[in-house]
Amino acid sequence: MHMYENKKQQLAPRSIYYQRLKKNIFFAAIILAASLLIGIFGYKITVPQFDWYDSLLNASMILSGMGPVIDANIRLTKAAKVFASVYAIFSGVSFLSVFSIVIAPVLHRFFHKFHLDDSGK
Repeated sequence: MHMYENKKQQLAPRSIYYQRLKKNIFFAAIILAASLLIGIFGYKITVPQFDWYDSLLNASMILSGMGPVIDANIRLTKAAKVFASVYAIFSGVSFLSVFSIVIAPVLHRFFHKFHLDDSGK
């Protein structure tokens, strides 16, 4: 069973399209929440000076691509620097994955409709 209709099938009704979109957004939100939790716990464990709010702030900023918010008075340990580096790379991949999951039904519908219009069906 295929998740999406192939190019020989009719365009799915809007109700099915909206179901797909909701499902993908839900799945993307779970990935985003899990990624954020990894960052929060990672910062909390590797930077003892950070409270939960500092960990949340830094994890959110890294995950969004804005960069860390670290007080100049806090010296990061080597473990914290390694975690921050790995988490930054992970966050870039996570962001692209979440974006791809959300946009997939939209692009599929667009290209499927474009193909149907192109073939004269």
